[in-house]
Amino acid sequence: MLNASDSLAEQSRRNPDGTGLGVFDEHHQPRLHKQPIAAWQDADFATEAHELTGTTFVAHVRYATTGSLDIRNTHPFLQDGRIFAHNGVVEGLDVLDERLREVGADDLVLGQTDSERVFALITASIRARDGNESAGLIDALRWLAANVPIYAVNVLLSTATDVWALRYPESHELYILDRRGDGAPEFHLRSKRIRAHSTHLRERSSVVFATEPMDDNPRWRLLDAGELVHVDAALRVNRSLVLPDPPRHPIRREDLSEPVLHAQHTSA
Repeated sequence: MLNASDSLAEQSRRNPDGTGLGVFDEHHQPRLHKQPIAAWQDADFATEAHELTGTTFVAHVRYATTGSLDIRNTHPFLQDGRIFAHNGVVEGLDVLDERLREVGADDLVLGQTDSERVFALITASIRARDGNESAGLIDALRWLAANVPIYAVNVLLSTATDVWALRYPESHELYILDRRGDGAPEFHLRSKRIRAHSTHLRERSSVVFATEPMDDNPRWRLLDAGELVHVDAALRVNRSLVLPDPPRHPIRREDLSEPVLHAQHTSA
């Protein structure tokens, strides 16, 4: 994973504000391994990236837009046994904070990021839906779309058995690769930005989400803006358009400050 020309460690040379891995282990227990420093500066992170095993992985390299260089602001996040990562920008945090107080979820926010606030709202909505992750996720994102300025809210939410991915709106890309029954001899994916390899997934089905295609497989598919994809324990994939309309208060790319623009588009 970390010996490629543009592995997660290489990405962190451009995104130096934090690195993290979330995994559900063989006992279905969530584990977070994260540091508020670059992966290439963190030998422990490199070792863990090689040796961790589990059923589901969420890897993230942070370039801060809100929040200090602190482990509490480093992705991924864990709440109610679920792992979460977010790519994007949400403003109006005072409005969001008030909403979190209204629904009794402000105590879930331990750091300063918009991402953790978004996760707290999702967690509160799932609780209100009696643990229904799909319904809670949709409720939370619809509230955000109607009430706060949004540039992008691309999210990954994972339990020990299921994964949800949502792209909203079209500001950032999010791709899915469905490897169920494709007869691939091994799991070896690589692009100019990312490399992923697993000996355990040789001739085994899997589903991959990534911010860009990781090889030339024509089965990579860009999620539509507003599309939610749910992958369950049996690797059944369900797609639905849950946010067909743009945000009520959209943030344009030209509205972003230079540091935020660079964090959101590293080639900018």
